[in-house]
Amino acid sequence: MKIHALWLSTSVLALGFCGAAGAQTASTTSQSTSAAPPTQEVVVTAERRSTNLQQTPIAATVLTENDLLKKGVFTVDQLQFVSPSLAVDSFGQGNDIDIRGIGKGEHNTQTGTGVVTYRDGVASFPGYFQDEPYYDIANIEVLRGPQGTFSGQNATGGAVIVNTQDPKINGGYDGYVFARYGNYNDTNLQGAVNLPINDTLAARIAVNGEYRDSFYDVTGLTKGNPNVYNGSARFSLLWTPTSSIKVMWKTDYSYLDNGGYFGDAILNPVTGKPNGTDNLFKFANNYETFAVDQFVRSSIKVDYVDSNGIDFRSISAYQRGRTGWKGDIDGTNAATGATAINSAGVAVPLNNFIIAEAADETIWSQEFNIISPDKGPIRWIVGANYQHNQYDFPKTFDIGVPPGGFDEDFYGDNLTHNYAAFGQLTFELPAGFELQAGARYTQWSTTNKTLYFVPEFAPLFDQPQDERYHGSNVTGKVTLNWNLDAKNFLYAFVASGAKPGGLNTTLYSLTVAGTPTPIPAPFKQEYVTDYEIGWKSRLFDNHVRTQIGAYYNNFKDFQVVVPLPDNPLAATELNSPKATLYGVEAQVQAVFGDLAVNGGMGLEHTGLGTFYTEDPRVATSSTPCDPGSGPASPVCFNLKGHPQTYAPDFTYQLSGTYTFHLANSDTVAPTLSFSHISSQYGTLFDNQALGDELSSRNILSANLAWTHGTIVVSVYGSNLTDDHYVSALLPPIRIAGAPRQFGVSLLKTF
Repeated sequence: MKIHALWLSTSVLALGFCGAAGAQTASTTSQSTSAAPPTQEVVVTAERRSTNLQQTPIAATVLTENDLLKKGVFTVDQLQFVSPSLAVDSFGQGNDIDIRGIGKGEHNTQTGTGVVTYRDGVASFPGYFQDEPYYDIANIEVLRGPQGTFSGQNATGGAVIVNTQDPKINGGYDGYVFARYGNYNDTNLQGAVNLPINDTLAARIAVNGEYRDSFYDVTGLTKGNPNVYNGSARFSLLWTPTSSIKVMWKTDYSYLDNGGYFGDAILNPVTGKPNGTDNLFKFANNYETFAVDQFVRSSIKVDYVDSNGIDFRSISAYQRGRTGWKGDIDGTNAATGATAINSAGVAVPLNNFIIAEAADETIWSQEFNIISPDKGPIRWIVGANYQHNQYDFPKTFDIGVPPGGFDEDFYGDNLTHNYAAFGQLTFELPAGFELQAGARYTQWSTTNKTLYFVPEFAPLFDQPQDERYHGSNVTGKVTLNWNLDAKNFLYAFVASGAKPGGLNTTLYSLTVAGTPTPIPAPFKQEYVTDYEIGWKSRLFDNHVRTQIGAYYNNFKDFQVVVPLPDNPLAATELNSPKATLYGVEAQVQAVFGDLAVNGGMGLEHTGLGTFYTEDPRVATSSTPCDPGSGPASPVCFNLKGHPQTYAPDFTYQLSGTYTFHLANSDTVAPTLSFSHISSQYGTLFDNQALGDELSSRNILSANLAWTHGTIVVSVYGSNLTDDHYVSALLPPIRIAGAPRQFGVSLLKTF
């Protein structure tokens, strides 16, 4: 649904390195302050079976439970500081993930997400409800590049796979408790316990709760509470009635109160120039603040392995979420009709724009897999899945521009369906070679049944929409692997991915005749073809692991979002006929005794093909500006060569830990981490004078952990230099990234 954006709160929980203690159990406590040795290989589940990352033809970052602990990864926003070529546009409930410049460019229910997030094998909400905290996590896999065979037809940019801890049958009553306190009165309590019921049944319960004062100094607040209140719980049940049957049931519930959405104006209304970053956390507000997500997810995964080792797998899931937000969306506390005198002595109007919105989302999904044994000269997987996703918008949805004068309201529902079948074959060849070939066929559809209206002029401007758009695509992957020797693995592949098209809708942009503009035509589905090569190695007697790769992507009908010429606050989605992106990536993990070093780097270039559009912030014309042919003029811009939004050219991360051994087997381990994300653009126009450029992000974090038996005490700090950076743009306002945070934490495992 084209709805401006959900305009939702930034809630970046940049916490201490022990905040991921939920991933720890008594069996791993001794490793909590030192890196796993290189010989302990990392497992990835990208291809529906567990494989060694060093011998899997995919560019990926895998964060184990200890990595989460040391690097302080607790929410989706923090993934960008530990994985190459990754950027997160932090809008709170509406966070968008971009990998290699590909993700979700517009906050609405029609635009498919280019990066699919999986939770315990289930594709989660596509773009919304993304601020679900990471607690009691087993590992997180960040997969880069199109995932057109397995991970959803819309995974043109990649996938994030979040695996939580499973119950352990006969595993004892082990678990952990954790407490943290930091600046902004940041208070977090969490814990988990394993419950071994009998020889075939075990359960696990995990909980997480947090309170934090707002990062923002809010003035003009009429009512509402800007502070953060979060609570989550998870119940897991594992049943193995026989050696060939495994049933896993998991249910999550979260109540996430982000306090409100806060952002200051991109442009100073008096000077007309971009505001500096000195006062990113000072917010003038003239409307109620409210930002709450509530959702439940329940999934059942059943594996039956027959006598031949063939795994018949079913994953069924139900998800329901409710999101709501109210707030000021112009970055000022101006009253309706207020003006200010600019530097030329001219009175300029001040905005008074507000939003009050809500949406319910319900997802039913079902996937079936038949998976051959992991060993043998020929391995295969076949499967099918189905997803039903429905958004319901209540009549309370309102955008006031200004409120009481011109309110854009709508209600109704949006329904999407997705049917797919897929398969992959792997053939072992002589001399260490291996050939893989996979394909996926997808059918998709989307339906809008809504009514747009302006209550001040009803029924004159009523604009109903009852439309359906559908399509299909075939994507896949062909890979040639070469196990050169026991220490070197090389691969080359061609992969494709697709995002479904969608329906445009129009929030009110009036024609000269005073009637609503027609609803724009649907935007087409997007295709990408990715050519990639890679080399993974083990060096220095397995003390060093490396992953190096290069890629080149060709896009057809690349989906772009541009503002409406007569209403810059509204937008429409179009297709750029062509776009390209290419780059190189490298990662290294090294352990020499008590010293552990990890690093990653991504260098990329993105560019649109020939594509014409108007920037209504500059000027518009009554002469048509055709996206494909223009013609070019002072108001009809050719965006050829412009980079994709939120696509940094250069990213790198580096972290190091050294473990000091004390008496009584105690250890003290300092960890230092640095991440750089280069500047990027928040719009396709790349107009620095209008505030389109987001400056680079340089994040320095540190942790000092003392381990005494089953107790870990840590002093932590993130963004230690207090780098003030803009995380994302939602014209006419911008959102700040998290400021400096520090504190102390205590972990006790049992």
